[in-house]
Amino acid sequence: MASTGGVLIGSSYDEARTRKIAAEAEIAELDLAKVKGLLVLADDVVDAWQDVLNALRGKLLSLPTKAAPLLAVESEPPACQEICEQLINEALEELSNYDPLFDPTTTKRTDNPSEEGDDKPKAPAKKKSKRVGRPRKATGLANK
Repeated sequence: MASTGGVLIGSSYDEARTRKIAAEAEIAELDLAKVKGLLVLADDVVDAWQDVLNALRGKLLSLPTKAAPLLAVESEPPACQEICEQLINEALEELSNYDPLFDPTTTKRTDNPSEEGDDKPKAPAKKKSKRVGRPRKATGLANK
């Protein structure tokens, strides 16, 4: 057998080294795809879908509460159907704009910690608020 640097071609060591180099190259390609945003982790996809489905569940569960007072005053089935369709379309419209990175309790996006180091533009710093309107009246002995 031919020899290359002390390693016999076709030996188990040579095959293992070839598999190792191929695996390292594949890992590097996957890391590059992740950095470019072409690859996401399965856990991130599962988390995002859970958020979407929880939002959908909340919207569906709120429909009877919204519909009950509107339907109670109606006696005609077409009017009831129209009200139901409007509420469903409203819920679907809200869900179509759903952003899993948006936290409504803080009214800002919460970036994914796995995306650190990306070159997204940062939000400008908040300015200190100044008082608006007429100046306050001076208090003390000067007014008396």
